[in-house]
Amino acid sequence: MISRLPRWFWFCTWLLAFVAGTLNVAGVLGFTHQTISHLTGSTSMLAVALGTSDLSAFLRFGMVIGSFLMGAVLSGFIIQTNALQLGRRYGVVLWLETIVICASVPLCRHESLYGVYCLACACGLQNAMVSTYSGTVVRTTHVSGMFTDLGIFLGHTLRGLPIDFLRMRMSVLVISAFLCGGFSGTILFRHLGYLSLFVPATITAGAAIGYEIYQFRK
Repeated sequence: MISRLPRWFWFCTWLLAFVAGTLNVAGVLGFTHQTISHLTGSTSMLAVALGTSDLSAFLRFGMVIGSFLMGAVLSGFIIQTNALQLGRRYGVVLWLETIVICASVPLCRHESLYGVYCLACACGLQNAMVSTYSGTVVRTTHVSGMFTDLGIFLGHTLRGLPIDFLRMRMSVLVISAFLCGGFSGTILFRHLGYLSLFVPATITAGAAIGYEIYQFRK
């Protein structure tokens, strides 16, 4: 339950959703012009490629989906639990995400699709990590569920029904962070190109260091 999560979780969730927003706009503004932090659009484009017998596009979108999935698999393999427990290797996943994002920079600058696959893998790592330690309640790399929850809360308000204010707060938190990340990422990408990806990489590295310090003090 969200109400039982530690206070630092709210701040970390905002940071990670911000990171996802920056990564996604890099995919949209980059040479492939596609989203990479969520797979709904990629799955639809995969279906289109299959229906039109476009093998090149089919392989590209299939690799994006597979890379995201690989990141989630790695995260689940490393963390190994669905419960929030200090001592589990969240820091390892954050460091791995940092490395993968940094590795994507030179690849994307040379317009290699492997750079896009790295970014998709980073998003899979992050999304699975948050899902794991939040009991599958929170997603930081996409906001469809958060907008859905927000709509439900508004509907309940109109009906005079009780509202889970903590859950509504989480929805607003993730949406605002993803939006701010997208806005900041757009400004940075226009000036720095793919070098702007070092900003979210710095954030994930900082989060890893912060987590290790917090864990040590506990």
